[in-house]
Amino acid sequence: MAARWTASLQARFWFHRTTMRVSLFDFDLPAERIALRPASPRDAARMLVIPPAGPFEDRGVRDLPRFLRAGDALVVNDTRVIRARLTGFRTRGEARAKIDATLIERLAPDQWRALVRPAKKLAVGERVCFGELDARVIEKGDNGEVVFAFDLSGAALDDAIEAAGVMPLPPYIAGKRAADARDETDYQTLFAREAGAVAAPTAGLHFTPELLVAIAARGALLHRVTLHVGAGTFLPVKAEDTDAHEMHHEWGAVSASTAEALNRVREKNGRIVAIGTTALRCLESAAREDGRLEEFSGKTNIFITPGYRFRAVDVLLTNFHLPRSTLFMLVAAFSGLDRMKAAYAHAIENNYRFYSYGDACLLFRA
Repeated sequence: MAARWTASLQARFWFHRTTMRVSLFDFDLPAERIALRPASPRDAARMLVIPPAGPFEDRGVRDLPRFLRAGDALVVNDTRVIRARLTGFRTRGEARAKIDATLIERLAPDQWRALVRPAKKLAVGERVCFGELDARVIEKGDNGEVVFAFDLSGAALDDAIEAAGVMPLPPYIAGKRAADARDETDYQTLFAREAGAVAAPTAGLHFTPELLVAIAARGALLHRVTLHVGAGTFLPVKAEDTDAHEMHHEWGAVSASTAEALNRVREKNGRIVAIGTTALRCLESAAREDGRLEEFSGKTNIFITPGYRFRAVDVLLTNFHLPRSTLFMLVAAFSGLDRMKAAYAHAIENNYRFYSYGDACLLFRA
């Protein structure tokens, strides 16, 4: 993580400013549709195929190679989820208070922004002990946000967080069961390499070595980008319209060699298939107006809503997302709002499993 922080940052601030009511992206989801464990094996998950028009197809993730062509490029996110949930104590005189913190954004080699419960028990300047890891509160924000300055820095802090923390499951799972040893592997993709995410790029969770062999046999190539997924990715939007929503920043990178390889794919009429919304957001952040990809390394807060003109991605594999979330807005932009509402209604009626550990859908750009 430390090496990634010291990389030169290039901020991207691309928004689509057509205002839409957030209520348009709402839908009812029965609680029993939320998956608490992934399919086993991973590629046994179901996959709803959503073409631009015509009927939906009920398939499985193992059918993905059938929808690929020779020369297509699959782009995966190789971020690795860190053990970002910490439990500690604040001591004030003889009084002790338990503190639960989930790291959400690295601000400096020794600083992290965190969501804290209960944040009201902390004051600026106070210290919190997370086992062998000590931190001082240097800033308090809204909605339980706290900035910690740790006594360690860089790689030493990374190692201490891995030793003290646990896997930060999404709230819709963590609220129903505790994280356990299975989640250490279940909530990490086959491609995980670059440490820094506090939430998994969930579309990548469906992949197995056997599926990769089948994809290669179709003549499709695999490429990697990095986007360190933040906890804000999966939260519902609380604003009344999209223009009032402040999108979170995430750190991403597309190497020069990957950008050039994907440009060659396009020149040969191949398709770019994003595995997950995080890979898509990273690619779109690296794309020029004419669709050509460039090397990118920095923070992006690209916010994609209906009306956005996609520059880089032709096909998207993704999971089923939260109502009123920026991710549901993104898929509505990709395939059309009415189309995605119909697809989600079909998925609910046909017992698809939703969210991080749930099933997948394969979208073709409208």
